[in-house]
Amino acid sequence: MSTPSNPDVLVVGAGPVGLVAGCELARRGIRVRVIDKLTEPTDQSRAIAVHSRSLDMYARMGIVGEMVSTGVKATAMKMYAGRSRLFHVPLGGVDSAFPFSLVTAQTETERVLAEYLQTLGVTIERGVELTALKQDDDAAHLTLRHADGVTELVSTPWVIGADGAHSTVRRMVGTKLAGSFVGERFLLGDVDAEHQLDRDAMYTFFATEGPVVVLPMRNGRMRFLAEIHDAPDTPLNLHPTQDELQAILDQRVGGIQLVGSHWLTSFEVHHARVPSYRWGRVFLAGDAAHIHSPAGGQGMNTGMQDAFNLAWKLAAVVDGEAGERLLDSYEAERLPVARNVISFTDRLTKVGTLSGAPRVIRNMLVRTLSHIPATRRLVANVVAEIGICYKDGPIAVGQRLKHTKVVAGEHFPHVADETVQKQLIAAGAQHCGHTVLTVADKHVAPAAGEGQPQVLVTAADTPVAGYDAVIADTNGLVARRLGLAGGGRVVIRPDGYIGAIAALDDTTTIADYFATLRS
Repeated sequence: MSTPSNPDVLVVGAGPVGLVAGCELARRGIRVRVIDKLTEPTDQSRAIAVHSRSLDMYARMGIVGEMVSTGVKATAMKMYAGRSRLFHVPLGGVDSAFPFSLVTAQTETERVLAEYLQTLGVTIERGVELTALKQDDDAAHLTLRHADGVTELVSTPWVIGADGAHSTVRRMVGTKLAGSFVGERFLLGDVDAEHQLDRDAMYTFFATEGPVVVLPMRNGRMRFLAEIHDAPDTPLNLHPTQDELQAILDQRVGGIQLVGSHWLTSFEVHHARVPSYRWGRVFLAGDAAHIHSPAGGQGMNTGMQDAFNLAWKLAAVVDGEAGERLLDSYEAERLPVARNVISFTDRLTKVGTLSGAPRVIRNMLVRTLSHIPATRRLVANVVAEIGICYKDGPIAVGQRLKHTKVVAGEHFPHVADETVQKQLIAAGAQHCGHTVLTVADKHVAPAAGEGQPQVLVTAADTPVAGYDAVIADTNGLVARRLGLAGGGRVVIRPDGYIGAIAALDDTTTIADYFATLRS
């Protein structure tokens, strides 16, 4: 795919969010440009936690193997108050084919995505800065300044602003982040250290002075993230020392000796989001749309899933397969997610800094809750972003059938049989679109003519007329997992979420779903 001067979509920002958007558009054949004002990709590790739902996303993109090979698998979360353990949360039970958090440098995340984008025929245009943006009823009109000083005028139907917390796109559409601007400060260090911590766990140490988060990295390195409290009006120290980090660890954690540092920095965060994700022909995603505390490692994951949600919808509109109203579902589905993430990370940070009697009560309460399996599952699901659901969104069609265990708007569940799971993912990934899944214990006709790939899940893999694929579910795992022992149909969206659920004899629900997309 050659780079078009006037593309169908122009993506501003070549971080993880912009790269996911670019990849998802390009693999659907959409003419896309991805620009970034930086002349080189970042050489800093930055965001390093990739959670289960994002790994599910990579699986649908076809690059999860490459991504997992770059990092360390963290299979549990452990919370301490000093050296006293409060909570142990195993991630092995989350509803995903990837029951762990991948700890990998953002440099690696960007490298894998950029290489994939290149195989799709799109080269990142670096050293290209957006200097002006206007829009009318037909297109967005942008002025780009290249590194050599050349100015380019571009007109495009759609723009995605994925250019980070200091977004130029956000400023040019005339909106601002609104929220809490008190400003939390953190000291971050990627270091070599002597310690007795497990290499396959993520730690949070609560202390009166502020929490410390610890994550394992490749090559024996460790990431430490500590909240710091400077005096009012003190300038942010962007170059902290190893000795400063060591003093914090001695005070709040103990038993850790730093022996070398690779990256030390400090930064300030706020809790805020834009009032709307869509501004005419411009969409905001990732940090351009929402910012919050790094507690829980949710930021990059939320941003990439913004892009994953938006890209298939934009592609459908560009290709004429859906009406522009579908694009309004992006904000309807993703803004509540950002609102919940901001609330969760804010509460987590506040809980971590309690002192006095509230701290004692917190420790007692957390220890008590840690013995309740449902609580452990809830915490694991929140961190892994497994619980994200769009059932209240505008394009979820069909009610829960009598015996179903899933509803429209939920993510399609993980199936324990690895072979069947891979076949289910492959069925949707290879054509990048919707999949109509029919579950039946006998051969039944496919759903009536929506032109989407049809997959039959049944006891045997004998080819059946009208279906693009047949998956042998000899043990009935899929039927039981979905609660469709008596049969039924499920529409799986391109992003892995369920668009509609219908009984085998229901001739309208699936048609209604696709009609909703076209409206």
